[in-house]
Amino acid sequence: MNAQHCLVMGASGYIGGRLVPELLSAGHRVRCMARHPGNLRDQPWAADVTVAEADALAAGPTRRALEGIDVVYYLVHGMGGGAGFEDRDRRAATTVAGAAGECGVSRIVYLGALAPDGELSAHLRSRAEVADILLGCDVPAAVLRAAVIIGSGSASFEMLRYLTERLPVMVTPHWVRTRIQPIAIRDVLRYLVGCADLPGAVSRAFDIGGPDVLTYIDMMRRYATVAGLPGRVILPVPVLTPRLSSLWVGLVTPVPGTIARPLVESLRNEVVCREHDIAAYVPDPPGGLIGFDRAVELALSQVREVNVITRWSSAAPPGAPSNPLPTDPNWAGGSLYVDERTQMTDAAPEALWQVIEGVGGENGWYSLPLAWHLRGFIDRLTGGAGLRRGRRDPRHLRIGDAVDFWRVEEIEAGRLLRLRAEMRLPGLAWLELAVRTETGRTTYRQRAIFHPRGLLGHLYWWSISPFHSLIFGRMPRNITRAAELV
Repeated sequence: MNAQHCLVMGASGYIGGRLVPELLSAGHRVRCMARHPGNLRDQPWAADVTVAEADALAAGPTRRALEGIDVVYYLVHGMGGGAGFEDRDRRAATTVAGAAGECGVSRIVYLGALAPDGELSAHLRSRAEVADILLGCDVPAAVLRAAVIIGSGSASFEMLRYLTERLPVMVTPHWVRTRIQPIAIRDVLRYLVGCADLPGAVSRAFDIGGPDVLTYIDMMRRYATVAGLPGRVILPVPVLTPRLSSLWVGLVTPVPGTIARPLVESLRNEVVCREHDIAAYVPDPPGGLIGFDRAVELALSQVREVNVITRWSSAAPPGAPSNPLPTDPNWAGGSLYVDERTQMTDAAPEALWQVIEGVGGENGWYSLPLAWHLRGFIDRLTGGAGLRRGRRDPRHLRIGDAVDFWRVEEIEAGRLLRLRAEMRLPGLAWLELAVRTETGRTTYRQRAIFHPRGLLGHLYWWSISPFHSLIFGRMPRNITRAAELV
């Protein structure tokens, strides 16, 4: 294996975050391209890579990010989110393909999707178009087409897991009878790393899948067996459209409707490999490819050991705000509403920080759990993330982590946690939890910040203001009490 200089686009996502350490272990040098480099700061491999700040839609910065690169891993796509996502995917792929040719890149590797013959969903259609753009450029490209990826934290696995665990009796859409060829995340990563050494003359698409071809019903039943659950009763019905199916999935699982819909639409057609030519270049391991049952066992072992390296929620959902916290009250010509509270405590600063860093998920938000769950339920009804995303790790956070319907925007260990709201709101919102030491005592400081969007945003803030004392007012007292018990 020859050492290459690799650029990973999408390193903050589920696949990219796992691919980077695999490339490093294989002896490659790695550069990560990110719109917001700070989002990679807390990754365990951050000190071993270089980071280039660029947006794939911007030709100049993208070209600079590709200078000196041998292999580009193109792991970005819109996941079917928001108006115009197909055009953005098209322009990004075209920009990267052109820059790769100008910079003398020797290979592009793209993880696409198995696309059956016939009518495709918008998501699959866009993935296929990106593949065609990359295969048609001047740089040799390898497109790996996969169906359902089974691994701890993947959106497909989380959807399967929660549907099976939460519904012993299910009335399901007709797509549960569609044949699928799932693949374990470990085999996907092995193929991706192996593509760095493909001969220069190879420029084509490869179907990749595991050894089992199953229906979704088969997958749910076999998951139940592996997980030690009682047998599931599954009753397919023909009346649930992809939209209704995605809303149903969004209510039952942590995967919001905006991500569930493209996943569901991808399952309407059979997604089975038509060839296994990749084995000629990246041979199967001695024990063979990982089967479905073993892939589920591996995924569940990581979940139970709280060893989920990356999750589907690592990447911001389509349409999520990416603006940093404004520090100027007149930012963008508008107003900032602030609800600020402090609480003195006898707890040590380290104990208070331990509680702060553990908020959300199983630990909750230290005030009126019913109100938080109601707000999460309303968010999911409108297609938002809700509270079910939970946390990647129950004790520790890093920038970019999802925490229920928040995302970690900034973290200063022992001092500050800033969360940006990803719930559906008529504006932008943040929640800051901080530790201060004053006159020998520990102080907890909390700020809820809202930047309204239009008249509706102002009305929203004033309509919920009466509830602030009930929700935000109780948090300082309960958080400091919890810290005093640590």
